[in-house]
Amino acid sequence: MKLHETRSHAHGHGAGDEEKIMTRKQKAEQLKSNEGKESPKKPKVEDGETRNEEKATSDVANEFEEFCKAVREHLPIAQMREILEANSQDSSGPDASVAIKCLDMLFYGPLEKCQICNGDLEFDGNRYSCKGTYSEWSSCVYKTRSPARKQEPSKLPDSALNSPVADQYWKSKIEKHGGKVSNSVIAGVTCLVASPAERERGGSSKLIEAMERGVRVVSEAWLLDSIEKQEAQPLEAYDIVTDLSVDGKGIPWDKQVPDESGLESLSAELKLYGKRGVYKDTRLQEQGGQIFEKDGILYNCAFSICDQGRSINEYCIMQLIKVPDGNLNLYYKKGRVGDDPNALERLEEWKDVDGAVKEFVRLFEEVTGNDFEPWEREKKFQKKPLKFYPIDMFLCINKDDGVDVRCGGLGLRQLGVAATHCKLEPTVANFMKILCSQEIYRFNRSCTSLDRYALMEMDLDAPDLPMGMLSNESGPKAEAVWSDFSQRWFTLMHSVRPFIFRDYQELADHCAASFECVRDIVVASHVIGHMGDDTLDDPLSDRYKRIGCTISPVDKDSDDYKMILNYVEKTYEPVKVADIEYGISVENIFSVETKEGASFDEVKKLANKRLLWCGTRSSNLLRHLRKGFQPASCSLPVPGYMFGKGIVCSDAAAEAARYGFTAVDRLEGFLVLAVFSQGEEIIELKNPPEDTKQFEEKKVCVKGLGRKKPDESEFIDWKDDIKVPCGRLIPSEHKDSPLEYNEYTVYDPKQVSMKFLVGVKFEEKDAVIDTED
Repeated sequence: MKLHETRSHAHGHGAGDEEKIMTRKQKAEQLKSNEGKESPKKPKVEDGETRNEEKATSDVANEFEEFCKAVREHLPIAQMREILEANSQDSSGPDASVAIKCLDMLFYGPLEKCQICNGDLEFDGNRYSCKGTYSEWSSCVYKTRSPARKQEPSKLPDSALNSPVADQYWKSKIEKHGGKVSNSVIAGVTCLVASPAERERGGSSKLIEAMERGVRVVSEAWLLDSIEKQEAQPLEAYDIVTDLSVDGKGIPWDKQVPDESGLESLSAELKLYGKRGVYKDTRLQEQGGQIFEKDGILYNCAFSICDQGRSINEYCIMQLIKVPDGNLNLYYKKGRVGDDPNALERLEEWKDVDGAVKEFVRLFEEVTGNDFEPWEREKKFQKKPLKFYPIDMFLCINKDDGVDVRCGGLGLRQLGVAATHCKLEPTVANFMKILCSQEIYRFNRSCTSLDRYALMEMDLDAPDLPMGMLSNESGPKAEAVWSDFSQRWFTLMHSVRPFIFRDYQELADHCAASFECVRDIVVASHVIGHMGDDTLDDPLSDRYKRIGCTISPVDKDSDDYKMILNYVEKTYEPVKVADIEYGISVENIFSVETKEGASFDEVKKLANKRLLWCGTRSSNLLRHLRKGFQPASCSLPVPGYMFGKGIVCSDAAAEAARYGFTAVDRLEGFLVLAVFSQGEEIIELKNPPEDTKQFEEKKVCVKGLGRKKPDESEFIDWKDDIKVPCGRLIPSEHKDSPLEYNEYTVYDPKQVSMKFLVGVKFEEKDAVIDTED
């Protein structure tokens, strides 16, 4: 279809302000309605349908390309906007975007609104994406390659029909305005024109070559605007790769390869030490600077926003800082997570205190869309679309004294000296050295980046998990719920690499586990404190007292030690990471008596007791010792969370080892053995229940039946009537269970008491259980 033919047709029929035209799609539908009628032109083809379909697709693509050339030649951008408006389509955006929307609409037909949020769809070079808003937390992320289109014909305003005709294609236009076109990036080339989408995909070889040669890379908008304004526009204003470099330096962390270096960026951004802590980059803490306080309000705020529909992942920090014998300072910083060098940063000195306060309040309202004082005094706040959300969570944990467990803990060399002079039994001193080490709070392989550092004091609970409709639905609506939750989560739980959760296992690994890890590190920070500044001669003994439990090494010649070794050997299976399988050796076993939670004497009075394994990461262990076991944070249909907010144990050391194995570069870990009372009522299940609240309310025991179980003929009794399921793992009759090993869940912490702590070392497969000293 050529535009001049449409115009002649319109004028021949005396069209008014608007004339309806028929798209190719509508023509195809009209032809389809005439199927069965004889056609003198084309006989019906019975075979070779696939080849014909491929040819037809190619024909459509070629026709669309020719159509675009013709329309671009005849219609200026201003009239394209009028055409879009006449058809109730979005006409906003840069000229390049408007051209794509108009050409698409004229050829294929007007687009319907987004089926999720009723927003406008727009072609992004690969598929159609929604530009609307799903909620105040998130932009809509609906995408499709086959969007719904209106059945009515497109409307063409009379003003467009009477538009002047251009007589050149892009190349001739460029040459007419004094430019030259080259197919390669060679000496003398001024710039490379590329789409932002190409940059996001990683860039073509030409783009990389241009960057290597120092050639400016600009968007198509530069070309359109330069021709429209009859002069070359400043290249800098259209540059799309200023934050990239060929060797990777300067690339935002969320665009880089996800290695550990990306996680380090967090410390570059959130250098905050408590609600009263002065941000490090201000350097005012060196001058004795303190957070300004007036009428009970501390003028110190941090904000976050994660909106993946708009590719936004940013942080913002605002502080009023008072320097002794000096003026008030306003510090403001805002930037993309992981791209600290390009952040907007300002530090201003104010003689007028009231003026500084007003500016602080204005900035708060600008970035959040909310009033400042209601938030600070009453925590009244309404999240606004594309606005920041305030977070009372900083890199360090303790609001009162600014303790960061990672910074408070000592390095291994320092701890080695402390352990040498420690008055504790040597193996216990070594254990405390591990608990107080910086290394233990660094990295957990199955969690997101926020596990690497002790990020937040959890003033806010995690958002509710999207359990409702997702169990019964799939498709765009379910995807929208996943997306909305993910963006809420990563706004509250800062990460350099936010992503969209896609399934329950991802929620368990990267959401629930991360939440629990941060929760546990909070406790660790209060126990460890600032060891680097400690004046005590024996800091490890002091921290041991703070934990408030008794830890004693088990004699390697004792029956208990031998029993536990046997239990490990019989119920352990190698942990597999990539292509490597890891066996296990027992280093030490400790007997534990905690002051918090149920005691051994209390639990042994209850019914149906077993000695079971509890998996724990090293960074969670100190909290378990200090506070006792806590229920899981949520209910998810995956192991560990399948039966709701309970305390989960297993009769297989293999299951506990999955949690105890932290990373291939730190092969030491811990397994916990607890005395576990199943109580009087035991419910056996092999599939996730629809509702776990009934179990939580009744405080029953749920036994999840795994595909493997310990051989009951090898069970033993320990301490009178405590059953030890230390039989070799054998296949069970539940071959279709989602659980590999049996799981036991109770909902009352009084039914579980920690008894033994098994220090282990993971070794590559074929390592033998070490029973020697």
